[in-house]
Amino acid sequence: MIPRYLLDFRIRDMEKIKTDVCIIGSGIAGLYTALQIAEYKEVTLICKESLLESNTNYAQGGIAAVITEKDSTALHREDTLIAGAGLCSREAVDILVNEGPQGVYELIRYGTQFDKEGNQLALTKEGAHSRRRILHANGDSTGAEIVRALSERVRNNPRIQILEYHFAIDLVTMAGECAGAMIEDTKRGQFIYIEADSTVLATGGAGQLYRYTTNPMVATGDGIAMAYRAGAEVKDVEFIQFHPTSLCYPGAPRFLISEAVRGEGAILRNSLGEQFMEKYHPQLDLAPRDVVARAIVSEMEKTESTFVYLDITHESEELIKHRFPTIYQVCLSYGLNMITDWIPVAPAAHYMMGGVKTDEWGQTTVPRLFACGEVSSTGVHGANRLASNSLSEAIVFGKRISKKIEEIEPFSIDTSALSYSLMREKRMDEEHLEKRLELQKRMVRQVGLLRDERRLSQAIKELEEQSEQFQTQPTEFTEFEYLNLLTCALLTAKAALLREESRGGHYRLDFPERDDVNWRKHIIQSINAGVKEERCIYDD
Repeated sequence: MIPRYLLDFRIRDMEKIKTDVCIIGSGIAGLYTALQIAEYKEVTLICKESLLESNTNYAQGGIAAVITEKDSTALHREDTLIAGAGLCSREAVDILVNEGPQGVYELIRYGTQFDKEGNQLALTKEGAHSRRRILHANGDSTGAEIVRALSERVRNNPRIQILEYHFAIDLVTMAGECAGAMIEDTKRGQFIYIEADSTVLATGGAGQLYRYTTNPMVATGDGIAMAYRAGAEVKDVEFIQFHPTSLCYPGAPRFLISEAVRGEGAILRNSLGEQFMEKYHPQLDLAPRDVVARAIVSEMEKTESTFVYLDITHESEELIKHRFPTIYQVCLSYGLNMITDWIPVAPAAHYMMGGVKTDEWGQTTVPRLFACGEVSSTGVHGANRLASNSLSEAIVFGKRISKKIEEIEPFSIDTSALSYSLMREKRMDEEHLEKRLELQKRMVRQVGLLRDERRLSQAIKELEEQSEQFQTQPTEFTEFEYLNLLTCALLTAKAALLREESRGGHYRLDFPERDDVNWRKHIIQSINAGVKEERCIYDD
């Protein structure tokens, strides 16, 4: 059984920091929201590692927004809804496409230097987009450039206190409201209570649920697990996006080969050298990600191979080096030359469409608690995220969160008497890192790209056998991470078992068809109310 808190504590015995707003996470969602809120309140920004380490820093493709007369918000909206496979919130999508362009120009004002062609912002096209609307920076280093610009602003803002190498353990609640968070200074081994009038989760996703992922090591589902333990509703976590093209080469990490490579003309070929996407979708290599990923797996099975090839050798050397300098250099470091070689690729866990349920202002179901970015479920992505909408979502809803927090009154309840104890005496097993690896392998095999009742049921059984670990007392942040991953794994597997259809990032071999009659709805999970289903009220 998952407990309310992972740590036994007494607030009065802990070091305490008082702040107006506590933001947990330093990707685009955390940095941008911090800058917005710091215009009128004091902010404490919690970073698990350095300020620069986040999923955003590894984002290659770009950020989607309508900034040219050749495009329209109506087209961006339609593309997003189609990719979302019937589960998007039309209201959230309208907010995204209409407010996204303003957010992009604000990123530019903050110092982000997007690539240009002459005096115009350069735009590329990615899978399932009907127009070229993807802004990028330094060719294929968009996330790193955004993080660079925002982090410089954050470091120079006197209203933002940055706590690097501090790990958020749990959200503190009093009288049903969020009153801040308990964190660990991982350098000192000291536990600290951050008392805040408002708290924003910007912790990113849970890519580390899987053995093969494009996400960095910090993406361990901490925010989703913390929010679930605090009583917040979690929505649609069965929808996991597997990026179709991660580098699959001996000795190399599962490095992301951006969808923009296909946007610029790259072709997928199976291990026999045959083009194959025409068999699976009319948009060929630029079909939605879930379609491409499953097509690749199908071709791998047919050819008894562990990869397919991505071929851009027919494009010019100038284009490849100019548009994809980072990808080109990484591949070259492993003896692969994009100019002359086909690049071996395979799907890897990339993005979680679901997360902590929020409204159109980023508010969760726990008062004073907000969620922004991949940790949240705003309704924008539905069952399958449209490429490059994630960075747009972070800035659009980050700004909305800042406006809502401006209205919030200070927290008036005394938290000093709060304590929690399960009388935990047993330490966690020293083999928790091995258990983490076992969990990741289990998720790949049983809760991965292709699912069925037998595998999902077995996964839940084996994961629940690990639940006794919740009764131990973690002491290192890697132990807390393992428990967060275990929480997210259980939530994902249970939702995947319940959804008896295939839709977007959720594919059931035993229910291969989309079922709008019975399953045009969301699966909501909470620690207090269990599981409920919520009908999707938006028509196609």
